[in-house]
Amino acid sequence: MEKFDVKIDSYLSFKLGDEEFASHVDSVLNILEMAKITEVPKAPVYMKGVINLRGTVLPVIDTRLKFGLTETVFTDKTCIIVMDITIDDQKVLVGSLVDAVISVLEVNESEIQPPPNIGSKYRSEFITGMVKVDDKFIMILDMVKVFTQDDIVSLIEANKAEIIDETIDAQ
Repeated sequence: MEKFDVKIDSYLSFKLGDEEFASHVDSVLNILEMAKITEVPKAPVYMKGVINLRGTVLPVIDTRLKFGLTETVFTDKTCIIVMDITIDDQKVLVGSLVDAVISVLEVNESEIQPPPNIGSKYRSEFITGMVKVDDKFIMILDMVKVFTQDDIVSLIEANKAEIIDETIDAQ
């Protein structure tokens, strides 16, 4: 009998507006209910602020704004996906606001189609592929490409600034 290697990967799917996206579970650490977000002065427009995650300052971005959509409107389904992103050997935790988490998808690598190269309202460099589930397409995101090096520097700087502010406030 011939043996075939079938690669199955898990993806967390979530809603942004009317569209469904997915991120490989390797980059997802946690899913949090909404928490009070503390604004950070001079942060990029898409950065909502920071939250306290078990004693760690976690920058939170509005994923809708990052993708060029309208700002997130908070509902009872709005949540924060905690992402672990590594760029240039630097590990950064980022909270990504989404309208709703849908499910964990088990996807066979052969089911992933290439991303569209024209006509998409989303920046296609973020999209690594698309998978069809129940007659709808879900865009698979490369979270490292969602955040540019400048974004990461901004998030780290905001993180440091908030830590410094908290230290000064505590004195």
